[in-house]
Amino acid sequence: MTSAALSVQLYSVRDALTSDLDGTLAALAAMGLREVEVFDFVDRAPELAEALSRAGLRARTGHASLLSEGLGFDDPALADAQAGPPGQDRVFTAARTLGLEIVIDPFVAADRWLDEDAVLATARRLNDAAGKAADQGLRVGYHNHSQEFAVSFRGVSGYEVFADALRDDVALEVDLYWAATARQDVAALLGRLGERVRALHLKDGVIGDDPFRPGAARMDPTRLDQRPAGRGDLPLLEYLAAAPSTEFGVIEFDHYAGGDVLDGVRDSVEYFHANGLR
Repeated sequence: MTSAALSVQLYSVRDALTSDLDGTLAALAAMGLREVEVFDFVDRAPELAEALSRAGLRARTGHASLLSEGLGFDDPALADAQAGPPGQDRVFTAARTLGLEIVIDPFVAADRWLDEDAVLATARRLNDAAGKAADQGLRVGYHNHSQEFAVSFRGVSGYEVFADALRDDVALEVDLYWAATARQDVAALLGRLGERVRALHLKDGVIGDDPFRPGAARMDPTRLDQRPAGRGDLPLLEYLAAAPSTEFGVIEFDHYAGGDVLDGVRDSVEYFHANGLR
């Protein structure tokens, strides 16, 4: 089992954060969590930093657009993010305010994974961002969905072409649910990616149709069947074992239909605690 730190992506509890920031963070801390992954943090970094400190939590990873024009979700919570990237200098300044270690781009649109030159151009852009981040003591990374696997070039998925073109200091945060949705052999994929995998999104559920495949309708998160860890289709512990260099294991729900999402997070935390991940 990896020695990764257990975390939660705050996007999972976005509605609760909006209505009660301190109470929601305190509830996460009461579950035994000590780490969170932030999102949409650039314009509220000081406020978030103070709230996290009050709750006894820290954020060492965070999602922010470094390459992206929008996240591709019909979600009002991401309306500001969809307006366009905030600029890398602002992202890195905010990241330092929060004490982040890795800034992770969460989404590059599907049409930029259909052509090998476009895939390599995306890698070059992330490499350039990595150089700027390194000057400020930060790393950058990339978080996949399923569109990265839609097209292969000479038998290699666009995602792996992209990964092979990255600098050694660029982290990969592999979303296990979305890789499985793309019908990947996830354990084998993690083995091929090796030490580049520095974070995993520990997301379970029933794997359905791929909403990011070419020509698919815009993704509707409410149609996803995501469940607490250990209650879906994904052998998450097997995947953790296949990625021993992982530093952060991040619980996430894009959407939770099982009731209060805090209960879903708590059930996932208890599952991972029972299996040695803290």
